[in-house]
Amino acid sequence: MTIETAIVAGGCFWCTEAVFNDVIGVEKVESGYIGGTAENPTYKQVCSGSTGHAEAIRISFDTDMLSYGDLLDMFLGTHDPTQLNRQGNDIGTQYRSAIFPLSSEQEEEAKAAILRAQPDWPAPIVTTIEPNGPWWPAEDYHQSYWEGEGQRNPYCLAVIPPKLKKLRKSFAARSKAAAEA
Repeated sequence: MTIETAIVAGGCFWCTEAVFNDVIGVEKVESGYIGGTAENPTYKQVCSGSTGHAEAIRISFDTDMLSYGDLLDMFLGTHDPTQLNRQGNDIGTQYRSAIFPLSSEQEEEAKAAILRAQPDWPAPIVTTIEPNGPWWPAEDYHQSYWEGEGQRNPYCLAVIPPKLKKLRKSFAARSKAAAEA
């Protein structure tokens, strides 16, 4: 078993975390902040849009079960990579669609994944490929949010189930829930 790490941002981290927690081969998903200037930013600071950070997730995955390219295909297929600095009603640079490669190989694969995904979208993909920088884990109450508080949160109930449905339909062979069904 070889564990690799990927960092992506696709809007609200509660939503992307819920999707990747359902992916076969994913060992851990951590919500956090990356791409900004403040040291150890708080959720309130990041939500203000003043720090330059994105709400992101750091995914640890088993490369024997899941490739980085497949992970990026799921990422680009389960959020809207054509919306600049927003996902749905979440607006601001903190909700941007971005990939933060951790190596030159990941950067090349990120470029290839965007090219592969473009035909699936009616508008240009605006997902950025940004340099890796300091990773700041989000506060504890944000971790595994969907599994706890999220299933009582009206925002999450409106946004997360359609993302999970898309994962389970488009990437059924990769979904833990689809495999159990």
